[in-house]
Amino acid sequence: MYGTTLVLALREIRRHLLRSFLTTLGIVIGVAAVVTMVTLGNGATQAVTEQISSLGSNILNVNAGQGFGRGGGGPPPQPFKLEDVDAVRSQIAGVKSVAPQASASATAIYEGQNWATTINGTTNDFLVNQQWAVSDGRQFSAAEEQAGKSVCVIGNTVRTNLFPAGDPVGRRIRLGSVSCDVIGVLARRGTSGFGQDQDDTVLMPIKTVMRRFNGNQSVRTIQISVDKAYDSAAVQNSLKALLRERRGIRPGTDDDFNIFDTAQIAATLSSSTRVMTSLLAAVAAVSLVVGGIGIMNIMLVSVTERTREIGIRLAIGAVQREVLMQFLVEAVALSCLGGLIGLALALVATVALTPVMGVPFTFDPQINLVAFGFSALIGVVFGYFPARRAASLNPIDALRHE
Repeated sequence: MYGTTLVLALREIRRHLLRSFLTTLGIVIGVAAVVTMVTLGNGATQAVTEQISSLGSNILNVNAGQGFGRGGGGPPPQPFKLEDVDAVRSQIAGVKSVAPQASASATAIYEGQNWATTINGTTNDFLVNQQWAVSDGRQFSAAEEQAGKSVCVIGNTVRTNLFPAGDPVGRRIRLGSVSCDVIGVLARRGTSGFGQDQDDTVLMPIKTVMRRFNGNQSVRTIQISVDKAYDSAAVQNSLKALLRERRGIRPGTDDDFNIFDTAQIAATLSSSTRVMTSLLAAVAAVSLVVGGIGIMNIMLVSVTERTREIGIRLAIGAVQREVLMQFLVEAVALSCLGGLIGLALALVATVALTPVMGVPFTFDPQINLVAFGFSALIGVVFGYFPARRAASLNPIDALRHE
């Protein structure tokens, strides 16, 4: 019986092909919108996670000041010192590596080529924390770091602009008024999650930058890699207590430094992206309800058009359950057809849009199955009332219908 009912339903859909397509258009748009929004949202979440991960895994960034800016009109925040870095390295349990940073800006020059870039004074621990490899050449030696030698490791952007067709390792460039031997080239990293070109940088020993560029012993940032076996919150508490003691901050007084945990930032941004994705998907799902109303409307029209046919079927022995099943199957077939077309349209849309948005394509079978199942449920819910109306017709009144 079910096979015959399905054949009759598909035959009725084919008889009014254009009307059937227009009826399912709401379902098509709804399914396509929901799946596309969720797929792009998942890709955006993955992209954010990967971009934050590029800052390093289990990294704490300690900066002077009470936030991104000191605000107010008070004195500038007290900078860190190299002694603070040594104290963190030796006194805090769970610390794998500590990389102090001091920055400067300069124009890199080599044989008529020049490029304005940022100089990051640091140590080899910075590369460990960032999981950043040296593709050509080598890192700093212990003697170069200790003595503050004038050597540098350049990023790929600097390499491209200064050495468009040559090997920079072993060459001597000028950074402002300071000459520097290129000992290595960093592996390509690309743009960070904050839109910054990570390859536009020159790494030098921090003592060199302090002495030759900044003229002071100030450490701008302390970057700390936390051992995964330790609780990050406990390490942060120990770190805060140590720095408050070393900086002479009295009890009850606010910290004059701030600690940013990259893992917390990644979790917060990913959570925000997921919430926005869910909100957009919920808005798009309204189209499915609208599509269901369209199916109910057309099925009611179909019942009116086929009243005499229903009367004949009931008169020759068909039971109400069979008539109800026929119209219900038609409604479900329409909604399922719309769901399949919507899934195909969503696949095409996401494949086309992911490169434009710069996010990875992540196929989620669960959302596809949920969207298709919901479209079928829409057919059942909105198709039941017209089917029930058809099944409850009086055969005599139906046969008299013109």
